Amino acid sequence: MDQNLLQDVVAAALKAGADAAEAAFAERQALSVTVRLGELEEVEREEARDLGVRVFVGQRQASVSGSDVSAEGRAKLVERVVAMARLAPEDPYAGLAPQERLARGPQADLAVYDPTELGAETLEAQARTAEEAARAVPGVTNSNGGSASWSASAWRLVTSDGFYGEYRASTFGLSAQCIAGEGAAMERGGEGRATRWREDLPGPGSIGAEAGRRAVSALNARKLASTTAPVIFENRLAMSLLSPLIGAIAGPSVARGVSFLKDKLGQQIFARGIVLTDDPHRIRGLGSSPFDDEGVVNQPMDIIADGVLTTWLLNSSSARQLGLETTGHASRGLAGPPGVGPSNLTLKPGDKDLAGLIRDAGRGVLVNSMFGPSLNANTGDWSVGCSGFWFEDGEIAYPVNEITVAGNLLDIYARLVPGADLEFRGASNSPSLLVDGLAIAGK
Repeated sequence: MDQNLLQDVVAAALKAGADAAEAAFAERQALSVTVRLGELEEVEREEARDLGVRVFVGQRQASVSGSDVSAEGRAKLVERVVAMARLAPEDPYAGLAPQERLARGPQADLAVYDPTELGAETLEAQARTAEEAARAVPGVTNSNGGSASWSASAWRLVTSDGFYGEYRASTFGLSAQCIAGEGAAMERGGEGRATRWREDLPGPGSIGAEAGRRAVSALNARKLASTTAPVIFENRLAMSLLSPLIGAIAGPSVARGVSFLKDKLGQQIFARGIVLTDDPHRIRGLGSSPFDDEGVVNQPMDIIADGVLTTWLLNSSSARQLGLETTGHASRGLAGPPGVGPSNLTLKPGDKDLAGLIRDAGRGVLVNSMFGPSLNANTGDWSVGCSGFWFEDGEIAYPVNEITVAGNLLDIYARLVPGADLEFRGASNSPSLLVDGLAIAGK
């Protein structure tokens, strides 16, 4: 659906009685192949074209979406959404983004679209190679499969304030999951990567080998007695320690008062030197976009600068509620009003690699798997199930499982030390993180 048709949808909404309107169109093609134990298990293909319409009647708003993008289907969507808006409750903060904040003019090419299209045979070969590499690791006894995928998408947005923007994106993925050991001593391991460009994706053999290595390394895990000790969160999952921070500085949470950081803007949260950047314009970034989901100009910013919390993450609605300006962090699907979300988060690395962090800590737990996190959003009290490795005298000693790590995030963030091993694996990336003392619940 091109720009003209979307503008026709917006014009039809205004003619039907809306005071303001926007139309968004999402198109997606995807193909994924899974093999298991050398046999083709699943081929999944997706082709979708969906239209979303959001309208405002005074301070009332409503949104609808549908896959029927014919002239008749578009007319029905417009009729329905305007009728819904007239019945909706008033929202004093509802409205399109301020016109002066819209992204006008040429949009930056962020290189998030690789035109390479992969067929089922190519993906199957990649998935087989990944699984074979995992099964070839000594100690691996079974497989949960290898998978390879390709997708391409397009996003277009038109508003009655005269904004039009579009961009295309692609994603290439590879993963392998396997099992080591037998019976009650079995352990699972996996590895997966996704990139915007095919050439940036690691080879399937390395993906599979890493999956096998991780499964075998977890064998013969022990249970720990409850204790307090340093904890290091491995880089591939360390950003999970910071995800509650992002929820706590999201405008809607702050506006509702359900945030353990609601009174901390401009204050020292982390140690000096800590920098957390959100960069929507990172080239080939998995979270990159030339504008936010309200059409607002987005730009790189340090959310944490020298340890200080510098900003909330705001869309237009939460900004109005807080008496501030949007920060260009609106995030939405086709239905419902925009929420808030980051783009490409990166925690600045420190000076020491993982081995250096382990040596500095001396003894404690290196966490490489987390599950079942629990958070009190008002207080910051946090706990998570973990497995990983116990280390002694600065060296890995043995694998551990069935432990829970807990603490208050304000205390954890104040004592957090980043390592030097930053890798760009996704839209949110962090080096390994050391916290010098956390409560560890074991047997």
